[in-house]
Amino acid sequence: MNAVDGSDHYDRGVEGPTPSLLVIVLDTNPHAWALLSSTLPLSKAIANLLVFINAHLAVNNANQVAVVASHSHRAAWLYPRPPSSGPDTEMDDANTSLDDANKYRPFALIEDSLLKSLRSLIASTTEKEVASTNTTQMAGALTLALSYINKATTTYSDTSSSSLSKPATDTLSTSETLQGLQSRILVLSVSGDLAHQYIPIMNTTFAAQRLRIPIDILKLAGDTVFLQQASDTTKGIYLQCRSPQGLLQYLMLAFLPDQIARKNLVAPTQEVVDFRAACFCHRRVVDVGFVCSICLSIFCTPPEGAVCMTCSTHLALGDYGSKPAVVPRRKKKKRRINGNGAETGSAGGTPVPGE
Repeated sequence: MNAVDGSDHYDRGVEGPTPSLLVIVLDTNPHAWALLSSTLPLSKAIANLLVFINAHLAVNNANQVAVVASHSHRAAWLYPRPPSSGPDTEMDDANTSLDDANKYRPFALIEDSLLKSLRSLIASTTEKEVASTNTTQMAGALTLALSYINKATTTYSDTSSSSLSKPATDTLSTSETLQGLQSRILVLSVSGDLAHQYIPIMNTTFAAQRLRIPIDILKLAGDTVFLQQASDTTKGIYLQCRSPQGLLQYLMLAFLPDQIARKNLVAPTQEVVDFRAACFCHRRVVDVGFVCSICLSIFCTPPEGAVCMTCSTHLALGDYGSKPAVVPRRKKKKRRINGNGAETGSAGGTPVPGE
């Protein structure tokens, strides 16, 4: 056919802006949400989050979203829901009540799936589990998010490479395809410090930094040292929500733009970042500690026997613990004026009238 009309015929790939994958880590700590119930109930926060998800999907038809719950004793998927072995699960998903004609069907599917998963997670949480701990499994949720991003990126790369049949002269479209899936993580945190999860959180932070995945943090309550470091290391956005009632405004104005759009915007930054670390012995956040020269483990006090608890290396502490040497101060000599013993004043004294 090319010899007949002299034109080039080839299949053009999919053109358009690079799709974005947003993985949301929702902190569902029951203790923290109970304290926020008067200002921001969990139901209202979920409603605002669904509006934000719909806006993200409306920016680009190829955009993707996933939601992970960071709960008390585990991290669970809210969307997409994991496949279940039950025989009636597929029928239940297919027969969901989505009869609202005023709602876009993809938005309704995500809302229905997320709410069902959240109700199931809350219903399966026992009173014993809630009473045993007041923290959240943030490290596990971040690990699930990175695993999902890795799988989605691999799938997108395979799909793009198979559909890419354009000639090498079309450099613009080829460069857009080679950019890959733009992925990022958004954490909605309501829990306090997570010192006992210092090592796994730092491992996920370094993995995200290597993969160039920014970790955005929206702090609704409390303050955490390590989430600040995660956001700063991965070049993400960290915001402390001073008014929880304005959750939707924070989400839409600060966290809706992806990495490509942020290059043309002035994103909020952290003025002060807390770079303290947690010790490996007692999981305390310390300002000054002892570091093993081999494995870089941190200790708040010298370990017993001066042996590292991680790599069993004998640590040379030197003269640590001994009293410092005190150098006596020199006595200052009194300055003599005109050979007299007086330190100050004139040599002959002050003249008195009448003498």
